Amino acid sequence: MVRRRPSGVSPFVAEETDEEGAALEWPFGRLDDLTRDDFRAAAYEIFFTAFRSAPGIGSRSGNYDASADQAGRSPASSHIAAGAGGGANMSVNSRIKKSLGLRTRRAAPMRVMSHLSSPAMSPAMGGGGGTLGPSSGKLRQRPMTSAEIMRQQLGITEHRDNCLRKTLVRTVVGQGGKKAETIILPLELLRHLKPSDFSDMNEYHHWQRRQLKILEAGLLLHPSVPLDRMNSAAIRFAEVIRSSAAKPIDTGKNSEAMRTLCNSVMALAWRSNGVPGEVCHWADGYPLNVYLYLALLRSVFDRRDETVVLDEVDELLELIKKTWSTFGINRMVHNACFAWILFEQYIVTGQVEPDLISATLAMLVEVANDAKRQDREPGYVRVLSASLGTMQAWAEKRLLEYHEWYDKGTVGVMENVLGLALLTSQILSEDASSNGINAGVIPQRTPLFPTKFSSISCVEQYVRSSLKSAFTKVFENGNGKFDSMVVEVDEDPNDTLVHLAKEVESLAVFEKENYSCILKRWHPVPVAVSLVTLHTCYGIVLKQHLSRIEGLTNEVVRVLHIAGKLEKMLVQMAVEESADAEAEAKMILREMVPYEVDSIIVSLLRNWIDERLRMGRECVTRAKDTESWNPKSKTEPYAQSAVDLMKLAKVTVDEFFEIQVGGRDDLAQTLAEGLDSLIQDYTSFVASCGSKQSYSPALPPLTRCNQDSMMLLLWKAATPCKAGIDPGLIGCKSGMKPNLLPVRKGAGAGDGTTHPRPTVSRGTQRLYVRLNTLHYLLGLLHSIDKSLSFFSRPGPSPSPRTPRRTPLRRRAVGPTHFDLARSAIHSAILHVAEVAAHRLIFLDSAPSFYDSLYVGGVGESRIRPTLRSLKQNLSLLVTVLSDRAQPLAVREIMKASFEAFLLVVLAGGPARAFYHSDYGMVMEDLANLKRIFCTCGEGLVTEEVVQKEAAGLEGVVALMSLQTEKLVEDFTIMACEASGLGRSMERVPMPPTTGRWSRTDANTVLRVLCHRNDDAANRFLKKAFDLPKRK
Repeated sequence: MVRRRPSGVSPFVAEETDEEGAALEWPFGRLDDLTRDDFRAAAYEIFFTAFRSAPGIGSRSGNYDASADQAGRSPASSHIAAGAGGGANMSVNSRIKKSLGLRTRRAAPMRVMSHLSSPAMSPAMGGGGGTLGPSSGKLRQRPMTSAEIMRQQLGITEHRDNCLRKTLVRTVVGQGGKKAETIILPLELLRHLKPSDFSDMNEYHHWQRRQLKILEAGLLLHPSVPLDRMNSAAIRFAEVIRSSAAKPIDTGKNSEAMRTLCNSVMALAWRSNGVPGEVCHWADGYPLNVYLYLALLRSVFDRRDETVVLDEVDELLELIKKTWSTFGINRMVHNACFAWILFEQYIVTGQVEPDLISATLAMLVEVANDAKRQDREPGYVRVLSASLGTMQAWAEKRLLEYHEWYDKGTVGVMENVLGLALLTSQILSEDASSNGINAGVIPQRTPLFPTKFSSISCVEQYVRSSLKSAFTKVFENGNGKFDSMVVEVDEDPNDTLVHLAKEVESLAVFEKENYSCILKRWHPVPVAVSLVTLHTCYGIVLKQHLSRIEGLTNEVVRVLHIAGKLEKMLVQMAVEESADAEAEAKMILREMVPYEVDSIIVSLLRNWIDERLRMGRECVTRAKDTESWNPKSKTEPYAQSAVDLMKLAKVTVDEFFEIQVGGRDDLAQTLAEGLDSLIQDYTSFVASCGSKQSYSPALPPLTRCNQDSMMLLLWKAATPCKAGIDPGLIGCKSGMKPNLLPVRKGAGAGDGTTHPRPTVSRGTQRLYVRLNTLHYLLGLLHSIDKSLSFFSRPGPSPSPRTPRRTPLRRRAVGPTHFDLARSAIHSAILHVAEVAAHRLIFLDSAPSFYDSLYVGGVGESRIRPTLRSLKQNLSLLVTVLSDRAQPLAVREIMKASFEAFLLVVLAGGPARAFYHSDYGMVMEDLANLKRIFCTCGEGLVTEEVVQKEAAGLEGVVALMSLQTEKLVEDFTIMACEASGLGRSMERVPMPPTTGRWSRTDANTVLRVLCHRNDDAANRFLKKAFDLPKRK
């Protein structure tokens, strides 16, 4: 927005100030010792001398008409009034204003008061000693002549004009038809004007110093002909100037100072620069000549309205033209200076009159034609580059930030400023590329387009720069809502990006509706340039924001979605507005680097998943280092590490589906695979508890049962009275069935026979915690799998924590994401249950089971104490294990118990021997063992399962009911058939130990024979395999 305020521009400082306080470069150098009034007075003096001394003015011979001047009226006035447009017949139809597009806006005619009885001009302006005398007749008004207009425009008093006229009369009369360009006017004024012509000595001293300073500037400081510093005339002239500083110098005819001054000035002014002709060089040095000429040109603007060019501009410029020889300028320099003066007036009047800048553009067309000529002088090149460089800098400063300078109401001004910038850039760049005129002229500024001009490139640069500045202002200042230097602590960066996207959209629309229509005059697709610039600016901020975020959230996704919508809007707008220039638009749109919102979201979501999986791996690693397998609490009998891991998995899945992202099935599968791998790893850690084989006893070597073995005799000697055995057991060898089972030593202490304590060790209880942990994993894994299956579908899914107002129809999808983990957990549960069962039976319960059952004879060591201890252990198991873990654990204990019972019967070692009559008691003990599991808990193991698992054991025990001869026969047949010898009785091979005990296995039958305590079995084993006797 352009704001107006009055401002004065002084050409006597290096820079001026325009309406916004911005620096406006003064292009023509510095002359600090002279003021604006000094130059204006000196310019008028030169103008007055030039037009009154010009041929054809005042007399036919071209000489000055002294009699006319003595009568009080200048010959030029008569001439102008009669033929040059002055006086009553002065033309007001200006050809120059018409060609420059300046409207005729003549105010009231300039008039001067005159005596009816006298043609003499009456003073219109007083001051400086000029006074009005008594009137000798009536007064009348008449139109002012061009000379009078010039005097009034330059602010010269009549007294000064009379003094100048008197001096000119003396000079011309004394020297006879002397040309104006040969008159060193300041010197002549110093000769002829005395202190008596001034009101006081101070005024005279000031006037004298001004004349000397003008001569100093033209002859010493800025001479047109190069001057040697050691020039004697220059040295003498400088001494005179220094002596005049304190007091005026004596200008009398006999004054030595005056003679020195005249001699030195004449010597310096008449130096030749090699150009033939009678020319005096005292006011044609740069920049003095430009300063003086511009002071004259400023007179074309009406003093009553500085935005108006006088309708008499044609006549005024025609008179000003007569000073060209004195100033050493030509038509080309005049055009450059006149273009500058129009531009300067546009600035100093607050840019309120568009006709002035339009006129400047019209003059620049003439300047452009002049710049192409080959006969340019060095002085013209300096004026051209200096003035156009400043115009270009001023225009570019506004165009590089045209959003700041021009709003919707003042955008029309921008068209002229843009034309000014492009035209000056074209002239300078074309001239620079061929002649290098800019070199060393304006060293403080680098032209924007120094070599090759292109209006398209210029406009693109303006659009990009201005939109970047506008975008930066919106971003930093929040559209003016707060100071960019204040840190908004509570402001969410995501909200800032959302607001910024809306501002960018508004800025794009405003650019298209207000500026692009102007820019399109010089650029085919300015809308595309502006939209690509805005897209790039927002993309940079978006990229910086994404680089600082710590993780993916719904707010970040919202920002990315809005960025995607903004990108689509900008591209669509660019395509619509560039239909007439598709090729150019496509070239510019190639610069637009897509935001790739979908890819960024997927990438961020993958990073988020990787981060969560990393946290899961750390959790598993920490569990491996610290887990002690103590239950978390009585109500949560599983490991704390499992709780941590599954909580992380559940939260991860829930937060994953809370992020509003479409088309995430692949990512959901990636997350599921990562969690599956974590759970498998943790499951492997839980299952790393050894193997059941490490608790199974080793099989003793095969031996023959010896009725008179030392072990059997010692056992019988130790229990001669059968103390502690129920009387019902007496005679058990004869086949009697006891009602109660005996209690062995070591089965309990004190009253432990009635209330035995559980024999479950701490290690076995930790195995129970592992089982609980695995079932806890399995339960939560099913829940997580259902969530993944339910929410994994194309399109955005609702958050699992957000209640749905309307029922959603979904296809029934079974949990299938964690098949590998689920299979691993099931395998681990079975493995841990087997290890726990074997540890309980073969380690914890070994004293009451495998190590003591049937040792020394069946009748002396029945299974009842073993069953009591087993029952207590099972009760503890039900208390410790979760409901889901109990059935498998009890079933595995049952299997281990049956296996231990088989090993007692088949591999009991030398301490065990069985008679044929023991079969009934062994079957009864087996039945009691089976009953323990059938009645354990509330249907933890069904009777059918117990019967099925015990079938093989019952088959093996049934072999004990066979006679020895039958066993030998069956064994021989089985062994021979297994070895491939058929039923040959010549040699019975030793069957291998397979560990798969059954009544059809030769090795099983052989072991029954090895534990049969009778002579037939002893003899067969001795003969067939030469087995050693038991010791």
